[in-house]
Amino acid sequence: MTIKKILIGFAAALLLLTAIVLFRTWQFKPAAITPIPAANIAVNSQQIAEHLSQAVQFKTISKEYRSDIDYQQFSAFISWLEQTYPDVHQQLELKKFNDYTLLFHWRGSEANKKAILLSAHYDVVPVIAGTESLWSHPPFAGTIDSEHVWGRGTLDDKGSAITLMEALTHLLAKDYRPHRDIYIALTHDEEIGSKYGAAAIADYFADAAIALEWSLDEGSFVLDGMIPGVEPKVASINVTEKGYLTLELIAHSKGGHSSMPPSETAVSILAQAIVNLKNAPVPGGLEGISAQIYDKMARHMPFSSRMLFANKWLFGSLIENKMSEMNSANAMLRTTTAPTMLSGSEKSNVLPIEAKAKVNFRIHPRDSVESIIAYVNAVIDDPRIEIGIVEQFEPSPVSSSESPAFKLLANAAQSIHGDLVVVPGLTVGGTDSRRYQQVADDSYRFLPMTLTSQELTGFHGTNEKISIENLTKAVQFYSYLIKQSDQNL
Repeated sequence: MTIKKILIGFAAALLLLTAIVLFRTWQFKPAAITPIPAANIAVNSQQIAEHLSQAVQFKTISKEYRSDIDYQQFSAFISWLEQTYPDVHQQLELKKFNDYTLLFHWRGSEANKKAILLSAHYDVVPVIAGTESLWSHPPFAGTIDSEHVWGRGTLDDKGSAITLMEALTHLLAKDYRPHRDIYIALTHDEEIGSKYGAAAIADYFADAAIALEWSLDEGSFVLDGMIPGVEPKVASINVTEKGYLTLELIAHSKGGHSSMPPSETAVSILAQAIVNLKNAPVPGGLEGISAQIYDKMARHMPFSSRMLFANKWLFGSLIENKMSEMNSANAMLRTTTAPTMLSGSEKSNVLPIEAKAKVNFRIHPRDSVESIIAYVNAVIDDPRIEIGIVEQFEPSPVSSSESPAFKLLANAAQSIHGDLVVVPGLTVGGTDSRRYQQVADDSYRFLPMTLTSQELTGFHGTNEKISIENLTKAVQFYSYLIKQSDQNL
């Protein structure tokens, strides 16, 4: 075969490959968005803002040790709820769990229909000591300006708790009565693991044989400008959440004086183990829920990006390498590894007998606690390192993104927020939903509020705030959702 024929054959193959890539890219385009009529739900925006402002002023702060929690603030908040939302307390049944978690039961007219659960938590994280002066407004003042309510909990998650109560009050004022049973949970310990709140509610449902068709809790949002290359707003309705594993690594060696150190110490042995974990991230990839997310979003990206995602068979490694360089995208691809705590000697000139580290893993639904522990053992591969489990729970099952419930949530989001790209999502943190999944056919995680990347920094951070417009739309969303959930029976 002559060089000329080889070149011609190569050119033909390249042309064919190019044609295939371009054709697949042309096919990889957004599905037509079916317009959803806008909901016309009149609510009192200023009153909603004032109520959230008042709620923020209760310092319902969850702390690591329960003995450090001021539960008088929780009791005061519960009393305030009763005074502020009398119709809800008079017309719905209320159960309390472990004194501070509230479960409202709105009985439907058709007892044979599966119930639904809407949930929020009203406990908040502490403000980091010494950062109070960095806030534009005091974190527990509940300041209202022309656009926002400021303060700890406005986003996470008192804003959701208050807008749920406002939606119930709105519907009761309209004499609305549901066909199915509806439960509203306001939990008090989500920020420290939900052991006494959502867990107690889930146990109650299980013991009473109450089956839920679906549950809705916090999770993602309507994301504005937060997905690189995607211009439309994206409503990420999360269908699962990562599991959680904290391991303690303990390196052992002989102690002694720092003036005569051996070639390896407990600290250096431990450091090498941590470096090994850092240099060998848990394998990930665009598959399963990760593939579902980006299959939807990438169709709205510019042509060059769409070309990559439309041809993952060719560009898959390139995509994953690029995504791995971005913290948020990397978290969608794999189980993440984060060393968080270190300890060694109590004196600078003493070699420790033990050096300890805690490493936190957020487990992707493709993995399990068992598989991650096996992976860590294989990567460290050092008998001088003792590995122990501090805390663990498995990833959540993946709820359906084709169910009537998911479509109902998507329609409600579009009805209130306008045309959106709706995608199934993955919650990288933990929520009360992991407790509810044992009693619900499907569990979803979504807050009906539009956020930018700048606003998102308020979560557990400084200058947490929420717009009054978002509060208004959240009340409208929950009102619409409850009414429309009856249409899907």
